Amino acid sequence: MTGPTPPADRESHQVTVLTLDALPAPAMAGRDFLSNLDMSSAELRAVLDTAASMKRGEWKAVKPLAGLSLAMLFEKASLRTRTTFDVGMYQLGGHAITLSNQEIGLGTRERVSDVARNLERWVDGIMGRVYLQQTLTELAEHASVPVINGLSDMLHPVQLLADYQTIEEQLGTAKGKRVVYIGDGNNLANSHIHMGVLTGSAVTVVTPVGYEPNGAVLMDAVKRGADVTLTNDLAAIDGADVLYTDVWISMGQEDQAALRRKAFQGYQVTPEMLDRLAPHGIFLHCLPAHYGEETVPEATEHPKSRVFDQAENRLHAQKALLYHVMGSLKPSW
Repeated sequence: MTGPTPPADRESHQVTVLTLDALPAPAMAGRDFLSNLDMSSAELRAVLDTAASMKRGEWKAVKPLAGLSLAMLFEKASLRTRTTFDVGMYQLGGHAITLSNQEIGLGTRERVSDVARNLERWVDGIMGRVYLQQTLTELAEHASVPVINGLSDMLHPVQLLADYQTIEEQLGTAKGKRVVYIGDGNNLANSHIHMGVLTGSAVTVVTPVGYEPNGAVLMDAVKRGADVTLTNDLAAIDGADVLYTDVWISMGQEDQAALRRKAFQGYQVTPEMLDRLAPHGIFLHCLPAHYGEETVPEATEHPKSRVFDQAENRLHAQKALLYHVMGSLKPSW
């Protein structure tokens, strides 16, 4: 199997269709989700179990977020984050409102705190895909409704929910599995380290000198007992259960493009590199892919690639998160 199971095929199997009174209790009711470490291992388990249940079609008859609204703030362009949160709210019975930075001007046209105090009076939750983690922290400090991190310079926690849903689908469990992240030590690398703390996976970050993950994130994870390795040795790929990469040049780093392309030579994920994984090993990429840089089309289309299953799981994982954060809320109107 090299691609996602078509929805029609999944629906042909017998599923248990849940009713509202049979839903699990929301595990993170009314709380912010700015980092994967804002949840416990048990809460992560609840979210991933719900995501799997939603993917099986067991929630298709319930609308637990009926009457609720989510404001989606976008400083950065988006395909997967915007589509999956919007569709997810709709499928759960709620409503999503997309607000671009041209409309809001976070921190320029209006103070972040003022935006938070306005939105909390109209909507039941806020999702932000922003440049700075501090923006999300400030939104959460001043808004009485839950705030969800859809991406920041420091972390990308919603992506990791989909990633680990995919890992569990393919490998059964993440515990004890060796997850190798290759490339820039960016927000994805930081969030992978956080997931190592929560799941017991062994996380190795392979990156050139000078492009390591955040030092405070690394130190905190080690203090928490996580199995984290930092190296620039490409031999770390050999026998890995999961190989993961991301773009070398993120939005806002275009002026560093030439320098980064030179620094990351040799770190491109190719089909030959995927052949070095464990026999059951899989390749993941959060997309979009900059083909010819961090990977090539032949890798995302390789039999070991689960890149598009992973993209599909953004919908299921984020729906599960929305339910566990907003599922206990009642419409205020």
